[in-house]
Amino acid sequence: MNKIIKNTLILTAITVVSGLLLGVVYDVTKEPIARAQENTRQEAYRAVLSDASSFEDIAGFDSDSANALLEENGYDSDEITAVVEGLDDSGETVGYVINVTSYEAYDGTLSLSVGISSDGTVKGIEMVSISETAGLGMKADEADFKDQFKDKKVERFTSTKTGESGDGMIDAISGATITTDSVTNAVNSALVYYQNELGGGVDE
Repeated sequence: MNKIIKNTLILTAITVVSGLLLGVVYDVTKEPIARAQENTRQEAYRAVLSDASSFEDIAGFDSDSANALLEENGYDSDEITAVVEGLDDSGETVGYVINVTSYEAYDGTLSLSVGISSDGTVKGIEMVSISETAGLGMKADEADFKDQFKDKKVERFTSTKTGESGDGMIDAISGATITTDSVTNAVNSALVYYQNELGGGVDE
């Protein structure tokens, strides 16, 4: 009986000490991890909206209403997770960065930032999180693919496997149609939000 009690006390002590150590590790690493995540976001913002010198969260952003808007427009596999306003040195708005997570990627999900200038031009896209198949879907994170969206002012983008030309046409990645469609729809989701909540439609 004494042996059982002794072993129980030892196990309890180990559990308590382990819990305390985990708590200490969490407290020590929490802030560096948060800083690293914020740095990653800021780098993505600067990459897609280089005319901005600073970024501020949009006051009153409501993710539920934003995602209801996407559903109304047929983009129910995407979610807008954040919207920031890009400001120049004088504090004037030069555009917006919209973060979108797609749930129709080949590997499950991918997240990207879309920079849209005040006149509705897509200034660029940058992957925040992607884990598609190496050599196939991961090509979505390469400049050759991402630059197809850059400096384009269109109402919507459309992916194509036939090489069809046009400002709104995106050449699909060979062997990665699902990834291509996922990214294209995510960018279109950002455009839907911008056109309905931040700016306006594309001028004819």
